[in-house]
Amino acid sequence: MNAHRPTASTTAADSSHPVLTWEESGVRRSARWRSENGAAPPRRVEIADDRTKADAAYKLVCEGTALLWRGDFHNARQLLAALARRIDRRPRKPAPADDPARAFHLHRAAQSQRARILGMLLVPLDAQYGVPLHRAPDVRAACALAYGPAGPAPEGGGAPDGTDSVVSLRELLGLVGAYEWHRKGVEIPALGGERVHPDYGVFSPQRGEYVDLVARAPLPGQPPALAFDIGTGTGVLAAVLARRGVPRVIGTDQDPRALACARQNAERLGVADRVEIMEADLFPAGRAPLVVCNPPWVPAKPTSSVEYAVYDPNSRMLRGFLAGLPAHLTPGGEGWLILSDLAEHLGLRTRADLLALFEAAGLTVLDRLDIAPRHPRARDTTDPLHAARAAEVTSLWRLGVTAG
Repeated sequence: MNAHRPTASTTAADSSHPVLTWEESGVRRSARWRSENGAAPPRRVEIADDRTKADAAYKLVCEGTALLWRGDFHNARQLLAALARRIDRRPRKPAPADDPARAFHLHRAAQSQRARILGMLLVPLDAQYGVPLHRAPDVRAACALAYGPAGPAPEGGGAPDGTDSVVSLRELLGLVGAYEWHRKGVEIPALGGERVHPDYGVFSPQRGEYVDLVARAPLPGQPPALAFDIGTGTGVLAAVLARRGVPRVIGTDQDPRALACARQNAERLGVADRVEIMEADLFPAGRAPLVVCNPPWVPAKPTSSVEYAVYDPNSRMLRGFLAGLPAHLTPGGEGWLILSDLAEHLGLRTRADLLALFEAAGLTVLDRLDIAPRHPRARDTTDPLHAARAAEVTSLWRLGVTAG
């Protein structure tokens, strides 16, 4: 590690590519800064390598100094793990057992701080998304899936050894993990064991409870001639509806990644002739006898792109879906709302609040199907939110327009 602590500054090559500059071997260097969650480039950067001690690195990153790694890639991973252990050993303010909402917010704050600190260990990428470090894996395909095709280097050139851009090691490892999910796919029992392939930043249907609910709920019209899948994501629910015999399904989303992902999955699953994917904020034009929506379950602020499928500030999507549903249902049609009650157990929304939203939208509950979670976190007693997760139930609410 350099003995001095040069200050990094940031400029913008364009609105989507901020640039990080730092001093290395007495020379001012620069490279694109990449951050999927929109984090600002670090203001201070030091060079670190295999000689860097974990305690010294921990002190620096906690003080807000990022470490740009120039050593062995495997040693960088070991340092990241060592930093994580030091963070996890720190005493935390105990969460009040009688205030689950405060416990949730304390947990989120701790997660955010942990992510910020671990995000301060940086690695270089060359112009083709290669990692110019000893024993580095080939991450080019994973980066291309997340960032798009590699582009030209920033004006003025990068650092020695071909550095074109800089990314946190934690994010890079996340890209690699997401790429493996994309490559291997997620097995969907409701599709006969066939696989859905989530793209980076698109919510993966690893928790299959909500898919199972859509697969077994009684279809109105046996089957309906048309269904809308609002916020389609990977397109898994649209595919399940098509496989159940719905001759035409329109899936909507606003995220370009989700739109491309859903179209690819429809092709892979052989339902592209029945599933149309279109860009829309919630509803497409017209009405359907069945409208399905699995909105984010927790009314809180997301901190990364993939969290938008879990956290919904002020329940925007939930409220928008319910308010607009009557205008997009044909007479006698049904809206299926798939929603976990985790927010209720966290004290972030009550059942009365949810029912009040139904009533305000002019909707009547026709039936409700419930399913308990099967994911490992529901059984993890070390999870700070274990009590809420263990009590969680996911429901499919069958909603109709209130007769008036």
